[in-house]
Amino acid sequence: MAAFRFFLLCMVMFGYSFIINGQTVNENYDPILADSLGADDYGMKSYVFVILKTGTKNIEDSELRSKLFRGHMDNISRLVKEKKLVVAGPFGKNDKTYRGLFILNVRTLEEAKILCDSDPAVEAGIFDVEMFEWYGSAALGEYIKISERISKTKI
Repeated sequence: MAAFRFFLLCMVMFGYSFIINGQTVNENYDPILADSLGADDYGMKSYVFVILKTGTKNIEDSELRSKLFRGHMDNISRLVKEKKLVVAGPFGKNDKTYRGLFILNVRTLEEAKILCDSDPAVEAGIFDVEMFEWYGSAALGEYIKISERISKTKI
């Protein structure tokens, strides 16, 4: 009887440890995919989240302004091809000076600054940037493969 009680106590403690831990094994886990995306055990990774804000320079010359915005869009395309940019898009009108965002597939603010400084609109002062280290799903960049298939026009 004592052995049965000991066995029962062990089973309760074993079961209780799972409840406390709260983690279960994901049956759909694909280690090859996770590794290819740079995922940690939680399927997450580090990025840099960038907010583009209205810059300090107001360029009146419409031809130059147009050229700088074209360069901005070309830079976005280049960063996507290099797999450094996983999300980009503009904000609607707001009471901040927020114009858009980037999520950059880099680990440090220093790397992000180099990429942001390569944008002609940032370099010209049309946009200023605020950067934050951010932890998100490693699968985030996979949406680009789908977005290329659902967009009728290219940038």
